[in-house]
Amino acid sequence: MHFTFRPRGVCSQLMTIDVEEGIIQKVEVEGGCSGNLQGISRLLVGMSAEEAIARLEGIRCGFKPTSCPDQLAKALKNCI
Repeated sequence: MHFTFRPRGVCSQLMTIDVEEGIIQKVEVEGGCSGNLQGISRLLVGMSAEEAIARLEGIRCGFKPTSCPDQLAKALKNCI
């Protein structure tokens, strides 16, 4: 399944995720901290969406109540 998500409360603008049979195949993030998000995206490939959600959900960015990883978790919840 190909899914597009518009994050809120963070610097990134758009997240595109491909998930097949519960396994993350591809993650692309537009905007935000490019190097960090490329690294996170590569680490997620091959991981189950449920495991990624468990690891990323609740991460905060400074004093913000959310972060790009937390928003990725929200996006993945919509994929499963």
